[in-house]
Amino acid sequence: MTATDIILAIVVLVIGALLALFVGYWLGSLKKKGQYDESLRALKEASEQRLLEVQTEQREALREAREETARFRATIERENAERRSELQRQEHRIQLKEEALERKLEQIEQRDKKLTAKERQLEQLREEVEKLKQQQLQELERISQLTEEQAKEQLLSRIEQKVRTQASQRIRMIEDQARVEAETRAREIITLAIQRCASDQVAEAVVSVVPLPNDEMKGRIIGREGRNIRALEAATGVDLIIDDTPEAVILSGFDPVRREVARIALTKLIIDGRIHPARIEDVVAKARQEVDNIIREAGENAAMEANVHGLQPDLLKILGRLHFRTSYGQNVLAHSVEVSILAATMAHELGADVNVCKTAALLHDLGKAVDQEVEGPHAIVGGEIVRRFGKSPKIIHAIVAHHASETEPQTLEAAIVQAADAISAARPGARRETVDLYIKRLEALEHIANSFTGVEKSFAIQAGREIRIIVKPEEVDEYAAAQLASDIAHKIEESLDYPGQIKVCVVRETRSVDYAR
Repeated sequence: MTATDIILAIVVLVIGALLALFVGYWLGSLKKKGQYDESLRALKEASEQRLLEVQTEQREALREAREETARFRATIERENAERRSELQRQEHRIQLKEEALERKLEQIEQRDKKLTAKERQLEQLREEVEKLKQQQLQELERISQLTEEQAKEQLLSRIEQKVRTQASQRIRMIEDQARVEAETRAREIITLAIQRCASDQVAEAVVSVVPLPNDEMKGRIIGREGRNIRALEAATGVDLIIDDTPEAVILSGFDPVRREVARIALTKLIIDGRIHPARIEDVVAKARQEVDNIIREAGENAAMEANVHGLQPDLLKILGRLHFRTSYGQNVLAHSVEVSILAATMAHELGADVNVCKTAALLHDLGKAVDQEVEGPHAIVGGEIVRRFGKSPKIIHAIVAHHASETEPQTLEAAIVQAADAISAARPGARRETVDLYIKRLEALEHIANSFTGVEKSFAIQAGREIRIIVKPEEVDEYAAAQLASDIAHKIEESLDYPGQIKVCVVRETRSVDYAR
């Protein structure tokens, strides 16, 4: 029973008591005591009985309330005891942690003191070491009679020399390995390309000789007061040299096409026998038409031989003009076809664009066909001509870059065209050069080699394809000799223009001589 039930029971009891009093008072006031005695007794008995029940219930409720209160108090006391116990445990743990922290703080303070003391000791040791170092440096300077900077320079010089030697060794090893691999593969590709290509060569000339049936024909060619020879020279643009050479007329001119026109025209005039200005103009016009046909056919045949298709007729006509052009004794059109075949073979082996390589190689010397009419390097002029005919940028770049002096190759195809051009120009028998140029090139090679320190003497051999250098063994060691060969090769590449490649051979030998007496 709760406290509310107890309060209700008390209220009911009070109300019942008041009701009983009120009824008794009311019955007495009626002055009918006699009539109501029995009822009053019954009412009293009922009230007493009810009062007893209410008291009994009240006692029961009070007992239950006390029990509930006791249980509630016990629960609260138990919970309070648990909380006090938990708080005591937490206080104990906190106290332990505080004690541990205090111990750690004490240890840290002790370590700080020790570290501070060690730092002071280290500082003292550092100062002592610095003093000893200065003393040692002073003593070393006194003993060696060198300052610190001088000693440092000597040390760096020795280290540099050592590093140079090691670098030369490493470079030599790498170059030997790369040379073995590269030369083997390159030799295979170039050999294959050369085996598949063979071209005839013609002699370079700026004159043509026309045979005469007799010396009397010279007078007819000259004509009255020289009008025939003047008309012929004006129509063809070449010079006719009629000298003491028996039964021959020399045609001189730098334009090979004009010289060929003059040769054909003069040959026809000699056969016909009718030589006068009007006839000369007619024959020269027919000879020019004939040469144009030869040029066109030469261009078409060259493109067919090189297996290059899709060239415009005007471009083929310019290409055919190279049929009459020579360079160092090498026919330029035959050279172009040869370069095209070589480039196509190498491109196929190296996985490059074969069509770009063979087309650019066939047209690489196109500028030489118009070098009498247009100023500028023939590689640049040729590239501009090909650009006007709508060829691809790769072909144009390969043509412009086939001479490294104009621009450096930026594509594999351009490098292949450059290499094929060098192979065709440098192979034995491909080109000739004048004696003066030949001697100058040999002298330039020897001069470059002799300009390096440690070179005793040098010899240009194998027609300028090799430079053999004798070095002083006391100045150039084994590894410096390899570096010297590389340096001389680079200097030759920068200073000279030459076809093919030049072998640089450095010879270092030590001889010990004695005599038995």
